Amino acid sequence: MQAVEFQEPGAPEVLTLIEATDPRPAANEVIIEVAGAGMNFADLLQRRGVYGLKPGAIQRLGLECSGRIVEVGENITAFSAGDTVCALLAGGAYAERVTVDASLVLPAPEGASLLEAGALPEMAATVWSNMVDIGRLRRGDSFLVHGGGGGIGTGAIQIAKALGARVFTTCGSEEKAEFCRSLGADVVINYRESDFVDVVMRETDGAGVDLVLDNMGALYLPRNIEATAVDGRIVMIGVQGGKLAEVDLGAMMEKRMSLHVTSLRDRPLEERARILQGVERDIWPMVADGRVRPIVDRVFPLEDVVGAHEHAESGVQKGKILLSMLP
Repeated sequence: MQAVEFQEPGAPEVLTLIEATDPRPAANEVIIEVAGAGMNFADLLQRRGVYGLKPGAIQRLGLECSGRIVEVGENITAFSAGDTVCALLAGGAYAERVTVDASLVLPAPEGASLLEAGALPEMAATVWSNMVDIGRLRRGDSFLVHGGGGGIGTGAIQIAKALGARVFTTCGSEEKAEFCRSLGADVVINYRESDFVDVVMRETDGAGVDLVLDNMGALYLPRNIEATAVDGRIVMIGVQGGKLAEVDLGAMMEKRMSLHVTSLRDRPLEERARILQGVERDIWPMVADGRVRPIVDRVFPLEDVVGAHEHAESGVQKGKILLSMLP
């Protein structure tokens, strides 16, 4: 089978297509013939050599895929060969076939094509675990997600809107602002033109938002604290703006705030499986009835993985980039 790998960190050109040995399933695994693999920011960081993988982690890129099961391990009863599915992986989705523990596999949702389903697992698991499970977003809450035009942001806007929240988001261009509004965002803030704290406080009559989903880390933390309401929550899922921050604990205490810093890839298998159960229960019905749709910016064939990463590096994408293994 064909798969993508790289020998040393660097620019997109370090990615090469190789002939790899077809995988075999362990007792609790299935083999998926991949239709589509979603690209994530973590893939870019890993390719650059700055992701910080733990010892023993899977080195190949790709955290999510969709496709058809072609073989199941001896202990598997929930799935059979021929089932259309999507899956959350610890790595390796940039390939024609992958093995994955069956607990991390979901039926492909109604309302999306099999290829589009490859753009859903990482987004849905990230949003459900951080916005619904940890963040406790409820109908009537106000919610701010940074980077509304990205793969996580586009999903978070739709899911928060479906849950009945008032949705604020930031983005970097008027084109992306219009796109975020089309997905249901109530207030869109172009961070190149306006300060998001000023806009949030004005639009909430000084109350602030109940929940912030943040991927910027240190750069935005002090202002996120300013923009958060009493008893509000900040859930940090990325550190694109730096890892080291000075925190005003007094300001947080005055608001009885909570700050959660989380990741998905490093969680124990059982925890990731629990998250996917929540996704199937709560998010898949939204996809089926059209309240949430996979947002695919562009599709590249696997052999043009370099072009896909170059496009991702440009920062112009809206939603997910997909690698296609379909003929």
